[in-house]
Amino acid sequence: MLCQNCHERPATVHFTKIVNGEKSEYRLCEQCARERGDIFAKAVNSFGFNHLLGGLLNFESSPGFTAPAGKGLRCDVCGMTYQQFTQVGQFGCPSCYEHFAPRLEPLLRRIQSAVQHTGKVPARTGSHVKLRKDLERLRKELQQCVANEQFERAAEIRDQIRALEQQLGQ
Repeated sequence: MLCQNCHERPATVHFTKIVNGEKSEYRLCEQCARERGDIFAKAVNSFGFNHLLGGLLNFESSPGFTAPAGKGLRCDVCGMTYQQFTQVGQFGCPSCYEHFAPRLEPLLRRIQSAVQHTGKVPARTGSHVKLRKDLERLRKELQQCVANEQFERAAEIRDQIRALEQQLGQ
């Protein structure tokens, strides 16, 4: 979407203003928001992505936080330091994930309340997707039960798989 003011640059500042119950929406580029001044310039300066990401990455300054050992962490492969990561907001190579793991776990828990990303499924198409995921999970669990010779549990899982397959029409 283009800026409502200059119609040249992409709109990166989306601002909704409500005065006396009247709603006004503005979609401006950063430059036009700064030129417009007042509240738009404050929004650009205080809510920039780098500012937000920097705040999340520098959570060590939060009260009650105890930093994991290894203050001067550095990736052995690309040489990036944790301090550089907090400034740039992205890693230098895939090995950074392993080298900075002690610092990433609390960060991920703070951002998404879990270490592993699970994603979201749209509600209107979610029922079939959820059933397919459950079916896949049960099939893996069935294989593990058979491998561990847990045949009673395997029979229960087999019945659950058949019921899900009927629901999906397979």
